[in-house]
Amino acid sequence: MKSKAKIFTIVFLLMFCASKAQFVKHHGQLRVLGTQLVDQNNNPVVLRGMSFGWHSMWPRFYNEKAVNWLKKDFNCTVVRAAMGVELGEWAYLKEPQFSKEKMEAVVNGAIKSDIYVIIDWHSHNINLEEAKAFFGEMSKKYGKHPNIIYEVFNEPDYESWSEVKAYAEDVIKVIRENDPNNIILVGSPHWDQDVNLPAEDPIRGYDNIMYTMHFYAATHGKELRDRTDDAIKSGLPIFVSESAGMEASGDGPLNMKAWQEYIDWMEAKKLSWITWSVSDKDETCSILKKSAKSEGKWKEEDLKESGIKVREFLRKYNTQE
Repeated sequence: MKSKAKIFTIVFLLMFCASKAQFVKHHGQLRVLGTQLVDQNNNPVVLRGMSFGWHSMWPRFYNEKAVNWLKKDFNCTVVRAAMGVELGEWAYLKEPQFSKEKMEAVVNGAIKSDIYVIIDWHSHNINLEEAKAFFGEMSKKYGKHPNIIYEVFNEPDYESWSEVKAYAEDVIKVIRENDPNNIILVGSPHWDQDVNLPAEDPIRGYDNIMYTMHFYAATHGKELRDRTDDAIKSGLPIFVSESAGMEASGDGPLNMKAWQEYIDWMEAKKLSWITWSVSDKDETCSILKKSAKSEGKWKEEDLKESGIKVREFLRKYNTQE
């Protein structure tokens, strides 16, 4: 009996490892069921992973090997490619071809690594025609892959919800002409804090739309969680596409108690979450030191405190599924 139990345990572990190695093959086409993100079998799924920093400032990390390392070493089941639209030497509005090449390197890496990937229009302003052209091209090229998630507006800041909604509807229409199924993420005013506004007036006529909420645990407290809870109760699907444990500036000390409270809350609500960011800026939220190689294989001494902690979180929670 002991030998049979041992064989069963080994088989179970092998099956578990195989499902982790082939995450997208296992979960397949994602969709929204009520307020919950579900997989091809209608089972709730929680994506957890890392966002790359602005491509226009840290392009060296935008490569397939870095994506594979985040999957292999951090246990990421999703990565977010944050295309800097306006800021930086290599911003999309200045260098569109370079920008698309960097984004595609991450997208291709995610497809090869069999994890999900967010194509993030990382802007605080409305650039409607440019966004339509970009997402038209990306959805035409990658829409057949179930790995893809589109984030059409990273963090609206001072735009009204009516402005954001009208913009999003125009971009969604372009995406849906090429890709009828993959998840689309829409931001809300005040840096993705005012989720109550789309909850009161959501986008109609399209399926598989989710709304992003962003938090930095040392700044944003229970009030934001309560507001998000109310939005979910009203029927709004939420995806936490950017978060971290320090202040909203991206700097200052980690507040581990507040960060863990957010993690516990997201896990209880089955909310997907992304941590900011794969970059080497001299700030708390950039998880890498200057010593970190561009293509992954980062050693412990290449990680800042935030990098060590988020890797610990991802290894813990992504192993539970």
